[in-house]
Amino acid sequence: MHAGPEHLFQQAQERFARQDYRGAVLLLEEALEAGHAFADVHHLLGLCYSLLGQGESAMPHFDRALALNPRYLEAHVHRGILLSDAGRTAEAEDAFRQAAVSADGPPAAGLPTHIAGRLANQHAELGDAYADAGALDRAIDQYRDALALGPGFADLRYRLARLLLESGRTLEAREELERVVEDQPDFLDAFAVLGLARYLSGDAAGARDVWHTCLERRPGHARVSAYLAMMHRGVE
Repeated sequence: MHAGPEHLFQQAQERFARQDYRGAVLLLEEALEAGHAFADVHHLLGLCYSLLGQGESAMPHFDRALALNPRYLEAHVHRGILLSDAGRTAEAEDAFRQAAVSADGPPAAGLPTHIAGRLANQHAELGDAYADAGALDRAIDQYRDALALGPGFADLRYRLARLLLESGRTLEAREELERVVEDQPDFLDAFAVLGLARYLSGDAAGARDVWHTCLERRPGHARVSAYLAMMHRGVE
């Protein structure tokens, strides 16, 4: 039995805490392959690569974490440190300025931005715990609370959509995914799942369009290829 992506991330965090950065990298890469392409996964993967002295491999993951969550304070800071070590002083200073803006940004839900972001992630962690226990409705409620605190966190909205799909609430999932891909047009995993949400809600043509677009942008995308094969079997 293969470990789920959430469990892989938890294992990676444990490896990181033991300073087993190579072991954490293997688990995080596996989590990404399984569709767990969230800001916290990319950030931790970038940090592992950085600590292993592989700055060129780390930077794209910090960039991706910030694309998914532009107010990810730690990602700004660690990106700035990496840039500073590479002698890219002006870019490093800009990264640190962005970190300061993230820490002192406008209030969210009546709270300072950095506190709201931390609480949003804690709601998401509790949501994952409920999901692992099979309490999907409670997990969804926690993710709704998380997004009330961090409405721009595309990775959390994507997780919510996945939970909604698991609960059979396909139209709600589709609505959330449409918003994710509108905000994050490079989030191909979200596009892939949007196709599934369209298919399950009765829009086979819309699903096919989304999946073909995914394959044009990432040929050989395993999950999308599987979805299209599933669709073709259903037509035959």
